[in-house]
Amino acid sequence: MKLFRFGLPDHEHPGVELPNGQRLDVTHFGEDYDESFFASNGPDRLAHWLSAHAPTCPVVSADARFGPCVKRPSKIVCVGLNYAKHAAETNAPTPAEPILFFKSTTALCGPNDDVVIPKRSEKTDWEVELAIVIGKRASYVELDDALDYVAGYALHNDYSERAFQLERGGQWVKGKSADTFAPLGPFLVTKDDIADPNALHLWLSVNGERLQDSNTDDMIFNVPTLVSYISQFMTLLPGDVISTGTPAGVGLGLKPPRYLKPGDVIELGIEGLGEQRQTAVSYT
Repeated sequence: MKLFRFGLPDHEHPGVELPNGQRLDVTHFGEDYDESFFASNGPDRLAHWLSAHAPTCPVVSADARFGPCVKRPSKIVCVGLNYAKHAAETNAPTPAEPILFFKSTTALCGPNDDVVIPKRSEKTDWEVELAIVIGKRASYVELDDALDYVAGYALHNDYSERAFQLERGGQWVKGKSADTFAPLGPFLVTKDDIADPNALHLWLSVNGERLQDSNTDDMIFNVPTLVSYISQFMTLLPGDVISTGTPAGVGLGLKPPRYLKPGDVIELGIEGLGEQRQTAVSYT
């Protein structure tokens, strides 16, 4: 099942895309896609509700704005240098354990919203990533049980300001959390519709030039490993997002490095999860 949220920023409604591509407004289900929805087996309850109510649901206009596919999660946990070729392009050693950092939830935006280059930014960069959405409270999860805690998957562009991240001291979160730096969606695709999250094609282009073109099979730490590992250090709540890292081809790794400027168009996608399109604009 493909879940999405649509409408004006901060006023989104829940929607569902059917297998035939029709998009339905499921506002009358009475719940948004938030922590309480996932904690109470929301996707299954929604599917059951749809079996009776789909014929009376309004159709969502094709030009409706997509919002982030999850309503404000408690946290966005990101994984750094998790693709072998990306670690190599940055001249970093292969991590012995996952590198974790946070991204502020205020960075969330819709998948096709403009990306705002921050004030005093010098090095705003792109990162196509597979995001995991947690389906139930997870603490000290065993590896073999990890996928039981996953609600589904989404496309995420983990925008990064490299000067803030790497040259200003402190933690990476400073370079990861500007407004619009976390476009998520368009869809949350429930895990039953993704046969193997560790074998998905993902890509990103800037101004029509393909710069990232890889597969999640290049991840150093796969989906079950990340869910289990992170849960050893913090409780993951329903609706929380884990962004699993980016493949080679980021601006930082190009020779010479290349960063976004106003007017650049960024397009990206992951097999089975949909596509995004952002235009870079200056902070005003």
